Amino acid sequence: MAQYYTTMNLKSRFAPSPTGYLHLGNARTALFAWLAARSMNGTFILRLEDTDQQRSPDIYEKALLEDLQWFGIDWDEGPDRGGDHGPYRQMERLPLYDAYYAQLQTAGQAYPCYCSADDLAAERAVQRSAGKAPRYGGRCRYLSAEARAAREAAGMRPTLRFHIPDQGTLSVPDLVWGERHYALADLGDFVIRRSDGSPAFFFANAIDDALMGVNLVLRGEDHLTNTPRQILILQALGLPVPDYGHLPLLLGADGQPLSKRHGASSLRDLQHRGYLPAAVLNYLARLGHHYSATGFLDSVALAQGFALTQISRAPSHFDMVQLQHWQHEAVQSLDDAAVWNWLAPHLQDKVPTGREMSFVAAARANIV
Repeated sequence: MAQYYTTMNLKSRFAPSPTGYLHLGNARTALFAWLAARSMNGTFILRLEDTDQQRSPDIYEKALLEDLQWFGIDWDEGPDRGGDHGPYRQMERLPLYDAYYAQLQTAGQAYPCYCSADDLAAERAVQRSAGKAPRYGGRCRYLSAEARAAREAAGMRPTLRFHIPDQGTLSVPDLVWGERHYALADLGDFVIRRSDGSPAFFFANAIDDALMGVNLVLRGEDHLTNTPRQILILQALGLPVPDYGHLPLLLGADGQPLSKRHGASSLRDLQHRGYLPAAVLNYLARLGHHYSATGFLDSVALAQGFALTQISRAPSHFDMVQLQHWQHEAVQSLDDAAVWNWLAPHLQDKVPTGREMSFVAAARANIV
């Protein structure tokens, strides 16, 4: 791993599941991936992981694109603008995965699994009662062709599992946390294709990164346990492995997971409350990343000052008071006409025509 990035060859991405409005933690992930690309004149991809069709109505895809655009994040390849590595919606990429499933099965690195949800739940319960971490025991690994045929004749629809070696250790470099080591025996064979034929996250996410030429993946630390599985898939298929960096969680000021009780939880919440995108950019860019410049920065300066080595391992705490500071700074960075355009919808004709700039000049120092 450990890619060497030069100008124009870094390629990062943001790959959300459009199942709701863009959470501030995911917005920060998108921002860091975008800043990394823009800091080196690289390429930034937007890819939609929409395999959860029941939770991915069109309204959320539309909202996601709108919110990212409001935020000031643009992309070089994506579902609305195309590119050389499309399609950029995962459901449109399903035929691409079939050859890789077949390659793994031919090599004996994947196998059909007929275990029911009840079977798996019972197995996990037994493991927990014995004080063991739950993992799939591999009962379908060595089924004969006749046994598989009998199960399918009975109408059982199998998942497809990746066969992990029973011994060995996988070393995983991480740009934020340093090198981590995973005992393969602890991982357990995992599903790469669901029984309905749709790809599991582990699989499609890794394959898409490789096929799209992504060499830098920045994502939340909740994905730390996914990474070794994805590296094993890519290695088994002979596909390139990107560099990974896992960002610490974004918490509320009280140390609890960020939610509406902290004042906002989504980018859209802040937009509707009148915050300027530049204020949110300046604040989120500093939550988990150190900038030598302490004052307000435009998006170009934020990109120029961004460095992977300056990402912190400590959890970041979102504080509305701090956001209010950056809102004040963002307002003061605007010229009078821009301030008026921002204020006008909220004043409801309370300022006489022709007096707009005088009002701005008198009031802007106290506007937040």
